[in-house]
Amino acid sequence: MRSAHGANQVGDIGMINRLYAVRRICALVLIAAVLGMTVQPALGESSGLSVPPGQVPRPNATITVFAAASLTDAFREIGQKYELYNPGVKVVFSFAGSQVLSQQLNQGAPADVFASANLAQMNTAVQGGRVSFSQVFGYNRLVVIIPANNPGQITELNDLARPGLQIVLAAPSVPVGQYALDFLTKASADPAFSPSFKSGVLQNVVSYEDNVKAVFAKVALGEADAGIVYTTDVLGDDAIRVKRLYIPDALNTVATYPIAVVNDSPNPYWAWGFVRFVMSQDGQLVLWEHGFTANWTPTRNLR
Repeated sequence: MRSAHGANQVGDIGMINRLYAVRRICALVLIAAVLGMTVQPALGESSGLSVPPGQVPRPNATITVFAAASLTDAFREIGQKYELYNPGVKVVFSFAGSQVLSQQLNQGAPADVFASANLAQMNTAVQGGRVSFSQVFGYNRLVVIIPANNPGQITELNDLARPGLQIVLAAPSVPVGQYALDFLTKASADPAFSPSFKSGVLQNVVSYEDNVKAVFAKVALGEADAGIVYTTDVLGDDAIRVKRLYIPDALNTVATYPIAVVNDSPNPYWAWGFVRFVMSQDGQLVLWEHGFTANWTPTRNLR
């Protein structure tokens, strides 16, 4: 969850969630009273969902959400809240690298929602015909991590190019892997770094992982001297297992996270409901608590 300084801004989230729950119950009562109306989620001009009059689905469904590995903790909490507000609906997650998920989608894997860690893999799903519309719901940033005991004696970013280090990155096909390469390219063009910085770092890479969680795990276990992950990966209980080296804004990359309902979702009503929940203040607050830059963040103390 958020660090201490962020926690001061959050306050009594439990009270807020209870108020939101009451609001949703009232909304369901109103829907039940107007079953003759067509229900359309407010997600743009072409949501892809049309519920015939009098056929609002009963909350007895399971939706499958394909989500980038970096969303694991935040989406699990969002899924629990969505189930709480919609008794009878179950959310099942499949977390992996976005490139793996988009490939699975285009191979016909059944799913209701896809949340990617970059626009490129969402576009891959669009090109494959599984997705038509998406929305950006959050943002992330990169950070260099080293084991807590720092066996490589790394004290600054320039040290990453020092011969003999063991560095772990995500594969270039993984969003965070490509973002890491972008950082290395920018740094090599910066006067504060050597022009050979990128090549020096890449010569130290001993492993390319399938997702960001695997990069974090190897560094936290001391199997590598350094790795590049998202800032959201260095939160919670596992944060004490690593140290951080921050990447300056001019060299960093803002990771963009889009979400979409899969075109042939067997549960489009509840799939769109999940997307709406992620985009709502409820969902955005959860993302913010987990370190993401959300589309909505608290503007005052919520105590």
